[in-house]
Amino acid sequence: MTRFIKIALQCCRLVIVSALGGASLAGASVQAQPFDGCPSSPIMEKFADFGRTGKMPPELGKWLNDSEGQYVKPWKPFDNVDYVGICWVSAWLVHTDDGSVLIDTLYGPFTDQLIDNLKSTGVDFDDIKYVLMTHGHFDHVGGAAALKPHLPNATFVMTQGGWDEAVESAEASQGTRRAWKMIKPEMVVKDGDRIELGGNSFEVIETPGHTWGTASYLYDVQDGDQTYRAITIGGLGLNAIEGPTQVEAYIESVDRVRSLVEDANEHVQVHLTTHGFSNNLDENRQILAGRSAGEPNVFVDPDALLTQVGSLRAGAEKRLAKEQEKAKQ
Repeated sequence: MTRFIKIALQCCRLVIVSALGGASLAGASVQAQPFDGCPSSPIMEKFADFGRTGKMPPELGKWLNDSEGQYVKPWKPFDNVDYVGICWVSAWLVHTDDGSVLIDTLYGPFTDQLIDNLKSTGVDFDDIKYVLMTHGHFDHVGGAAALKPHLPNATFVMTQGGWDEAVESAEASQGTRRAWKMIKPEMVVKDGDRIELGGNSFEVIETPGHTWGTASYLYDVQDGDQTYRAITIGGLGLNAIEGPTQVEAYIESVDRVRSLVEDANEHVQVHLTTHGFSNNLDENRQILAGRSAGEPNVFVDPDALLTQVGSLRAGAEKRLAKEQEKAKQ
């Protein structure tokens, strides 16, 4: 079994298996929520503790599995985009003149919630044409098998590496308490591929590092009469690293994202993230909700994206030094 799969399964166990000794989620009752709403900084701090110690904080483990604590009412950051994810993992529904595109599928106990969220947007499930998946980790693709029967006209999309990661991880989970299923590979995309749909162009940017098969997606978002280029960066963390080469790939990917923001031709100005706590998604949602006529959309912020990319790079440089030192031993 590859190191990637071992790490992915460990993550899967820590999230899907309740911190209450592996008790059933359906019967779990959380007496008190560790967070008031979906606050980015406190959630980030708990994940940072997890990263430093390798031990899941019990209150975080309970919260990750709690449907009430994870619930986020669907909302619109842009006229053609709905947020249909949960607190800790994102899912985005992008509408075009010829159907809609879903980005990532959530997982396990939250797939039904995703289906309900999609229904609440008023989208016709027959009109969802593509499901773009960012990488093979269960929290982003674990809902594909349950979601597929509801989307008869949708093609599921990922890089070859992403499909390989997802299929291998799902197969390795069988017979365990954290078993999950993955659909057979459908559409395989590579760097530079574009999916054209209803006047929008979804471009694939391969950004290996978080996993080797990670992809990011570029697409247009609309705010009134204005159109902006957005990116969903496929992977932000360094939690499944196999060695210094992978961290180097991550740094190259981060640098590429920076170039997309700085390039006047690409002009990427919006980051619709895969994990909301990474860039104040809920706080910005609240700011947007109080927006007055004529005020800018808080999500159109290339400087904030550059700051986030810089922070990711700085963290990766530190991780690279550790991996290089480990490789010498």
